Amino acid sequence: QIMVFHPTEEEFSDFGKYIQYMESVGAHKAGIAKVVPPASWIPRRSGYDDIDVMIPGPLKQIIKGGQGKYQCSNIKQDSMHVKDFKAMANSKKYRPPDCDGDMESIERKYWKNVTFNPAIYGADVSDSLYDKDQELWNPAKLKTILDHVEEDYNTTIEGVTSTYLYFGMWKSTFAWHTEDMDLYSINVLHFGAPKFWYSIPTEHGRKLERLAASYFPDDANTCANFLRHKSTLISPTALRLNNIPYNKIQQGPRDIIISFPFAYHAGFNTGFNCAESTNFASLRWIEYGKRAIQCDCRPHMVRFSMKCFVRRYQPDKWELFQNNLD
Repeated sequence: QIMVFHPTEEEFSDFGKYIQYMESVGAHKAGIAKVVPPASWIPRRSGYDDIDVMIPGPLKQIIKGGQGKYQCSNIKQDSMHVKDFKAMANSKKYRPPDCDGDMESIERKYWKNVTFNPAIYGADVSDSLYDKDQELWNPAKLKTILDHVEEDYNTTIEGVTSTYLYFGMWKSTFAWHTEDMDLYSINVLHFGAPKFWYSIPTEHGRKLERLAASYFPDDANTCANFLRHKSTLISPTALRLNNIPYNKIQQGPRDIIISFPFAYHAGFNTGFNCAESTNFASLRWIEYGKRAIQCDCRPHMVRFSMKCFVRRYQPDKWELFQNNLD
């Protein structure tokens, strides 16, 4: 089951140490976990009424399919200010159904209407809403070993080594995927309607890949790891019919979702909201990073050399690693 953590102020003060604690009690086995921060923690002291952010390329999400298996394609829209996106999300055409906060009812309506009236997702906005002096659980200041990518290779990978904002509306969707290079991720919901998350226990990730390949054989023949395209949706009903265990959880304002290495997750937004996300790494991740299977049909997909991690943290494996590269 997905674990929910309520750290004290002292526990919350050390990000890396708390992630280690979460894993020590088995949180990673479910794929994702939820952290409810202490009440004293405030990411943005001025609140969220004054947000001045442009969404450069909102995505119209066209979802096609049926019987629990779907593919999502994105059509880039003209840039818009977040205030205009909010007005659109709350308009008659896009506003969420009236379910009185009943998440089971919202989930049913999502899957019943997933192919109708495409949602717009303000995804992948390179920005942050945190106060610059907020050091605690700030995705821009996690100070994990993933920082070596920027230090050693002098490169910033947007949304991976830097932060992205995601402005959601009812039915805007993130498809089944693991993180780039099978990294960890942190997702902080700043404000708005809840996010609905699904996750697959890490030990069953390959089973999901096999099911996806059987549902979409043409995609699987074109790309051995087409789930990296982040376009495949498989419903909970289809997962149950194929004996693939899954979990689900709601993320409310201020809640933090952590996804662990090689953890398949997916979900949707239940109304207008804003989340901030990035990736991070730990020593436990290095073996996952070395074995991460890449998409082999799109050259622009995120990948980076594992040399900086093996050289620093696995010197006894350096020679073998180099030989395998050669």
